[in-house]
Amino acid sequence: MTTPIRHLPGRMPGWAKALSAIVLVLVVLFAGLRLSIVPGLKDLFGSETHDRSGPALLKSIQDISRYEAASGSFQVVVDLEKDTRFLPDAIRGSRTLYVGAGTVDAYVDLGQVGENDVTVNDERTSATLRLPHAALGKPALDPEHSYAVSKQRGLLDRLGDLFSDNPNGEQTVQKLAARHIGEAAKDSELTARAEGNTTAMLQGLLRSLGFEEVRVTYGS
Repeated sequence: MTTPIRHLPGRMPGWAKALSAIVLVLVVLFAGLRLSIVPGLKDLFGSETHDRSGPALLKSIQDISRYEAASGSFQVVVDLEKDTRFLPDAIRGSRTLYVGAGTVDAYVDLGQVGENDVTVNDERTSATLRLPHAALGKPALDPEHSYAVSKQRGLLDRLGDLFSDNPNGEQTVQKLAARHIGEAAKDSELTARAEGNTTAMLQGLLRSLGFEEVRVTYGS
């Protein structure tokens, strides 16, 4: 009577064990650096930043006929939350609180003033100017005073961040901040202030040239 011989599972070679241990250590270190779960790990593997950017290239030149007559500073807190259907926020989802600070300029485009928009009497003592209404420029975020207050992400989002970098991660909240700042500028008195400052500037300039009466109006 014979007894079948059972084949014992092969043991992992020594080199495979060493390789697996190295991979495991690298994964733990990488996760520690990304999630900051190991205190002092970032200091141990300190990083240096080198600016290797090339020289800036001049793409185009435009003549500006705008008179920048006023500038407003604004600040907004953006609360952006993204949810996933049928999954709790702890698993998949994100919420970002972002403080956006920026400026909006108001200007009068003097390039739109034509010959018929300027009237001068024969004695050159009185002048009437008709200008276009003041307009608002694009909101400009201030990177030194704009920052993320907090970022909350679900487990799947955090795991995804371990293996991918998203350089545009704050682009959405930055766009929202710029949009809200632009809307606040429209509701402000920035354009009215710009027209008042433009009027004062032109009156002072023309009076220094000998005009006694200077009248400035706005609109087509």
